[in-house]
Amino acid sequence: MKTFYNVYLICGFASIGGGLFGFDISSMSGVLGTQAYTNYFGVNGQYRQGGITCAMPFGSLVGALGSGFIADKFSRKASIQISCILWIIGSILMTAANGIPLLCVGRVIAGFCVGIASAMVPVYQAEIAPKEIRGRVVSLQQWAITWGILIQYFIQYGASFTGGGPHNPHQGSAAFRIPWGIQMVPGFILFFGMFLFPKSPRWLASKDRWEEAIRVLANLHGGGDVNHPKVLAEYQEIEEALRLERESSSSSFAQLVEPRMFKRVILGVSIQMWSQLCGMNVMMYYIVYIMESVGIGNALLASSIQYILNTALTLPAILYLDRVGRRPALVYGFGFGAVFLYISGALQAVYGEPNPKTDPQLDAISWVIKPGHEGVGKAIIAMTYLFVCTFATSIGPTSWTYPSEIFPARIRANAVSLSTASNWLWNAALAFGVPPLLYSINWKMYMIFGTFNAAGCIHMFLTAPETKGFTLEEMDDVFDSGRWPWQKITKRSRLEELEQEIEEGNLKVTAPTEIIHHEVEPKE
Repeated sequence: MKTFYNVYLICGFASIGGGLFGFDISSMSGVLGTQAYTNYFGVNGQYRQGGITCAMPFGSLVGALGSGFIADKFSRKASIQISCILWIIGSILMTAANGIPLLCVGRVIAGFCVGIASAMVPVYQAEIAPKEIRGRVVSLQQWAITWGILIQYFIQYGASFTGGGPHNPHQGSAAFRIPWGIQMVPGFILFFGMFLFPKSPRWLASKDRWEEAIRVLANLHGGGDVNHPKVLAEYQEIEEALRLERESSSSSFAQLVEPRMFKRVILGVSIQMWSQLCGMNVMMYYIVYIMESVGIGNALLASSIQYILNTALTLPAILYLDRVGRRPALVYGFGFGAVFLYISGALQAVYGEPNPKTDPQLDAISWVIKPGHEGVGKAIIAMTYLFVCTFATSIGPTSWTYPSEIFPARIRANAVSLSTASNWLWNAALAFGVPPLLYSINWKMYMIFGTFNAAGCIHMFLTAPETKGFTLEEMDDVFDSGRWPWQKITKRSRLEELEQEIEEGNLKVTAPTEIIHHEVEPKE
């Protein structure tokens, strides 16, 4: 079977795993406003809807925690394919659901997939890509998430008009079964398509499959030439890093809590935590409620603009992340996010009032904008859109890129699985808690999430060093440099030095040929 080695093609295709995450987010938001969903499942309380919504992030939490073991044992590539099988099974159960219990079981199983894929797709991408474009190709994960959100939302928007439309009290179940059935398609595409791409060269090296590893490196970065200086330099760097890690007697799990590594684990976990507590997924899950509260006539259509902005504005982040860097994206992203949420909350506090309950279709919300203040409603929507644009260009792509690149090979899969598990832990908590929170404290919720953004901004400023321009094997130099995170590291990349020494003939690196024989010797 032919194997493709174009880095953009590999990483772009693998990011379909992120698209499944996006399908999950829209799988609920698009049906909340239909009579078919409300009547069929009898969702008439905030906690019941919260329980249904959080079923998938709960499954994702479990999947993320187990993803490191699966990826280390079977390979990053195989773990992605395993996740696809779980996604298809979960989608089948959701489509066939005859009540809340089966719907929740389907969402939990599909969640296993999303947890594994969301943790291991960035790891696979980071281990495939050269340092010059690593941020760009790992950011494709976030772009795929936004495409998944957008595509599934419009599928659900179209399906909502079946059976007499979303407000027909007798609307049939096709309004939610059609989109839940269609979401199996990307799972099939990803499963079979991954057979066409290579295993991670760093995973192969960790299993002492050196000949395969260097051939993959050669095809990825050297045009198929195993003696290309860049390929030999990268091979030498990986071999040296693995040798140093193996000299440690501690297990990969024990290394996670060693002081110098534990700081990185906390940083990776925190970035994923703040990416949830910033409030973006709340906007995505419950945007229909927010639009209804400000008096939008067609909330489903108006909220779709948010999904389009999220998708369109992620593209600039993909293009500039390797130029501007990860640190500015995190610090400024959380900072501006706080500003927009504070303004939105303040407008609702000043110009809002408790829901008078004169419109049965607004019974799910408790706070509305006072009549005669249409301009305020538009301003709140504008702040919502600006918040989404800020997230899309900064926090969204960086929250996947940064944790996938800061850990050494031996603990990378387990450390990233913990970081991603943090994402899903908070995702599940918010999915369950936000409906009653939104109903009970309304505009104050914006102030809470604004404060989370401000805290995230301060935290990232104080603890997150810049990682652009360094290889995965050089992250120890970045984090153990003794500099404050806001101080720039001017040291030249070790990979570039090795490549230059090989080109000049000062260092001889012989590629492994048969089993795993390699030799490194300085030129006399």
